[in-house]
Amino acid sequence: MSKNIVGRHYELSDSIREHISESIDSLDKYNLNIISSNTIITADSKTKKNVSVELVLNLKDKNTIVITQSDQDVYAATDNAFARAQKALRRHADKIKDHKVMSFKDLGDEAEAVLELDAQDIELVPMDLELHKPLDFEEAIEALKAENKRQFIVFNDHDGLMRVMYKRADGKFGLY
Repeated sequence: MSKNIVGRHYELSDSIREHISESIDSLDKYNLNIISSNTIITADSKTKKNVSVELVLNLKDKNTIVITQSDQDVYAATDNAFARAQKALRRHADKIKDHKVMSFKDLGDEAEAVLELDAQDIELVPMDLELHKPLDFEEAIEALKAENKRQFIVFNDHDGLMRVMYKRADGKFGLY
């Protein structure tokens, strides 16, 4: 992970840099693969009393966490910023952990497709192809008017593109 610690209108001492570097290292416990961190410490240009700390964490998969914290003491501002960063990273880690796996890509390298099927368990049901022929625009309108149960219907438009027609609550038809 690359660390960038910069002071704007503020002279950074070695102890502040070390404190921020240790705080950044403590964020690795969430195992979110932090690619880079940028910490910008800015002093108020007029009064020089308030210090603002901006923390930008770039995570893998194009996720970025940005935290800005102001205080009169630079150590208090950095501690509050890193406490907020830990909370944000914990929430992000929980979101990733609770994510349901939806594809083989999400399963990883251990995923295996089922190669053998028992032919006795498979039952084929023949269907009438006349019922599932592609519809044109007028046929789709007539089919939706005739049916009470169906809410939408898919058909091919005059350009050959798949379109969806649906019944609206006011009795009119919508088209995607």
